[in-house]
Amino acid sequence: MADFVPVCKVDEVPPGTGKVVDADGVEIAVFNAGGVFHALENSCPSGGSIGEGRLRGEVVTCPLDGETYDVRTGISPISDAIFVRHFDVKVNSSGTLLVRLEPTEDEDDTI
Repeated sequence: MADFVPVCKVDEVPPGTGKVVDADGVEIAVFNAGGVFHALENSCPSGGSIGEGRLRGEVVTCPLDGETYDVRTGISPISDAIFVRHFDVKVNSSGTLLVRLEPTEDEDDTI
């Protein structure tokens, strides 16, 4: 199992927001959807910064092309053929958000 990488403190991502962070040189978008944290690759296929998009509930909208993604999965609610990479996240006892850069078990079969 791959190690988790610290990316920010949880209080840097208030509920209903997202933040672009660096995880060992990989640009990641982290989101706080009602107190539950999620992480996606930051770049939409169009090149837009997903972390700068608007989060409504558990869906983020790319500010460049308007494509939407479920932050829980990285898959577009419109079509499962449209997706960005999703990363496992956890919070440690000191309130640091950590991201695992290796594919999730579900993605191992699809990537």
